[in-house]
Amino acid sequence: MQSKQEIIIGYFRDGYSISKISGEVGVCRYTVRKYVRAYKNAKAKSEEHCLTDDKSFRQDIIEKPTYDSSGRKKRKLTEEIILAVKECLEENRKKRSRGQHKQILKKNDILEHVQGLGFDIGYTSICELINKLEHKHAESYIRQHYQPGNVCEFDWGIAKVFIGGKLRSFHQALFTSAYSNYRYSILFCKEDTQSFQEAHARFFEYIGGTYRTLVYDNMKVAVRNFVGKLEKEATTGLLQLSMYYNFAYRFCNVRAGNEKGHVEKSVGYVRQKAFSKKDSFDSLEEANAYLLSVCERLNNKPQTANKNRTADELFKQEKEYLLPAPVVPFESSKMVELRVDKYSTVTVDRCHYSVPEEYTGKFINARIYSGEIVCYSDDKQICSHKKSLGLDEWIIDINHYLKTLKRKPGAVENSVALLRMRQEYKELFQKHFSENPKDFINLLAYRKEQNISLDQVLVVVQKLEQVCPKDISADKIIAIVQRKDEVVFPESNSRDEDRARCQLFELSRLIPEQHKLTAERGVL
Repeated sequence: MQSKQEIIIGYFRDGYSISKISGEVGVCRYTVRKYVRAYKNAKAKSEEHCLTDDKSFRQDIIEKPTYDSSGRKKRKLTEEIILAVKECLEENRKKRSRGQHKQILKKNDILEHVQGLGFDIGYTSICELINKLEHKHAESYIRQHYQPGNVCEFDWGIAKVFIGGKLRSFHQALFTSAYSNYRYSILFCKEDTQSFQEAHARFFEYIGGTYRTLVYDNMKVAVRNFVGKLEKEATTGLLQLSMYYNFAYRFCNVRAGNEKGHVEKSVGYVRQKAFSKKDSFDSLEEANAYLLSVCERLNNKPQTANKNRTADELFKQEKEYLLPAPVVPFESSKMVELRVDKYSTVTVDRCHYSVPEEYTGKFINARIYSGEIVCYSDDKQICSHKKSLGLDEWIIDINHYLKTLKRKPGAVENSVALLRMRQEYKELFQKHFSENPKDFINLLAYRKEQNISLDQVLVVVQKLEQVCPKDISADKIIAIVQRKDEVVFPESNSRDEDRARCQLFELSRLIPEQHKLTAERGVL
């Protein structure tokens, strides 16, 4: 365009010759002559049609130079290449007919195949050829207008974060309102019915209402099977949610993610905003709390497409149109019958969870939630566990084995039960009870019977360590815990004082009245 301007100005305004313009501009004389001739013809036609509404001739004067390449032949695209591409497309057609649509050759794969045959051709040429052979045309989209509180879209994504220093993959459930673009997201260990239902229950409880229509793609937790080419049958889990919250549902067409474009884009957007800078957490609960804070921050971000109004502002408007949510949230769980094995554990998702030892060999019922397992016997709750994030793990509560350990105290030191205890308990055992494990079991049994917290026990142990650090027993700990008055341990200045206090403590335990008097005087 710059060269054309210099040619036109040089010839018609300055009166330069074609040869001089050619030398100054740096283009061929034939090109200069072509532009000059075209300009003369366009200007003459423009003046001839000046009294009409036809402005095409005037546009010819100032239009950008173009080159007609319609008749240009492909130099590298040969019949052999076309035949090789056709064979790949035919193989894709066969795979689709067998239901292997996710294993077809992509355009990049076809390019690698053709180049592997020794042909020199580029990606653009292959794409144009494939589109021509498959008669593909660009799809037109119909812009939608949504009523407030009417439509909300749901989808799953994958997020990989560190939990307790270990990299794990989680399924990210995400809701996006079609009207306000309001987002809510939560992580689950599995993409199953319990997680699917719990995600809805927590979302509806969080927003304080229910949308009238939920939109899904063809996910397994929502679509049970296909009835014909277009009709889908919903799963029992989705039907239960629909009945409980009174919302309708709609499914997208196969491989038509654009039909729920709000949530389709939001999955990657929220994941990138949340975990690109921070991806390490101590627990899944901490990760979900952080993810929710990110969603709240994004919901308060101005949206250009909505006249710089935030999603939170728009959601406050559409909240009035939501259906009322039930007072009691939907309970997403499944009840299963399990047999307790010889280790007094039940197995759920390849992980072992302990139950009280008196149920060994018996059948019990377990209600399984997405993050918790509650065990019942005769409709009575006997124990509960936080659901493990891994596989083949043992989640053991040592309190379930106290009767057996009293008979086999030597089994404590190398037991999985001790390994799974809090670090403070393990340190207490190694420091004071490794030589007398039965005493440690007696202390745990007393703590369980009296419902005494670990913190109370540790405070007493800390006080005893000031008096007789090398002679701490379960009896001493229990004796002090049983007192209602706070026991004060004054600082000592010598080992002799410590030894004397320890001996006095032992003597006072033999005489209850003297033991109480000694405590009141603050000796112990």
